[in-house]
Amino acid sequence: MNNEPLANALRPTKLSDVIGQEHLIGKDKIITNLVKNKKIFSMILYGPPGTGKTSIANAITNELNVKTRFLNAVINNKKDFEIVFEETKIYGNIVLVVDEIHRLNKDKQDLLLPMLENGLITLIGLTTSNPYHKINPAIRSRCQIFELKPLTIDQIIEGLKKATKNLDSIQIGINEIKLIATMSNGDYRYALNLLEVAYYSTTNKVITTEVIKNINSKASSSMDEDETGHYDVISAFQKSIRGSDVNAALHYLARLISSGDLDSIYRRMTVIAYEDIGLANPNMGVRVEACINACERVGLPEARIPLAQMVIDLCLSPKSNSAHVALDLALKDIEDGNIGTVPKHINAQAFGYKYPHDYPGSYVVQQYLPDLLKNRVYYKPKKNKYESMLKVTLDNIEKIKSNEK
Repeated sequence: MNNEPLANALRPTKLSDVIGQEHLIGKDKIITNLVKNKKIFSMILYGPPGTGKTSIANAITNELNVKTRFLNAVINNKKDFEIVFEETKIYGNIVLVVDEIHRLNKDKQDLLLPMLENGLITLIGLTTSNPYHKINPAIRSRCQIFELKPLTIDQIIEGLKKATKNLDSIQIGINEIKLIATMSNGDYRYALNLLEVAYYSTTNKVITTEVIKNINSKASSSMDEDETGHYDVISAFQKSIRGSDVNAALHYLARLISSGDLDSIYRRMTVIAYEDIGLANPNMGVRVEACINACERVGLPEARIPLAQMVIDLCLSPKSNSAHVALDLALKDIEDGNIGTVPKHINAQAFGYKYPHDYPGSYVVQQYLPDLLKNRVYYKPKKNKYESMLKVTLDNIEKIKSNEK
């Protein structure tokens, strides 16, 4: 009996067989051109499950016909990595594909880094986690980073149609294929696995809607059926918190949790803490980070507990966007060419600079903005408790300036 999963059996051997990722693969796209030019650099492929990370790595190494080793950062131990490194002394450069690279421990990293440095190893790292948050900066800086996008419904339908040709006597209609694609939430491997289970769970190889729903009765994503649905939910999640609607925010949080997309929740809460809460409650950024760390430690389903608390707290916190609005005004001046020359007393030579700590209250009147912008006001405090305290300081500074004139 052949127990190889359909997803493995259909693993692409060339880039043209990969489903989706048209921003990286296809005519004049970067990964396709690298393979066409017979040149490969160390890279990290990151994206949600079932988007083609392993498939792309497999297609690249197969088309280039290079010596390749596949390891898993969790399953394979230090000795397994040492064996690969010893092989480089015999064969020269080896392409090392490392799955779950964000879980690579320090011992393995210490082995890998010098091999990357001297070119004996070309690394293709695979991860579902954001490499800018989860991967050692020393490794990250030696790799090109490519983000893979969730597959669209149409892309998964295309892949499923091809997959049915590998299942003898299968009978399945387009509506059933669409249902599987919808339930997969952008995860092509999940879609193939569901198709295969449905195929082998029947005696006559006829796959109906009822068969599919009996296998997985849960609405796997709780998202809309088109590919924009997931992003609509993320948008609604932030806007509900911004609008202080606790019940709506919890609803969209539940939809995101049910889809398993914790990374989107983390990113959105972090943005909200600084974009929407801001100086009205400046400790919120630290508290969100603590919540994310707690969720990472406990995982689902327990992660829902700190997430619920954090989302309610974000909803009912006072709000202020004054900080980023102020910076956006300053950036607009830069874009418009309103820059001016740095005043001489605060430039690198600092002739005539007055050191504030030498004066009462550590403040002394002197011009800091360029002459072109010397009266420009970017920051305008809002009337919340914390910014009211900041406004007292600003008002006192303005009084001192007025008395000096």
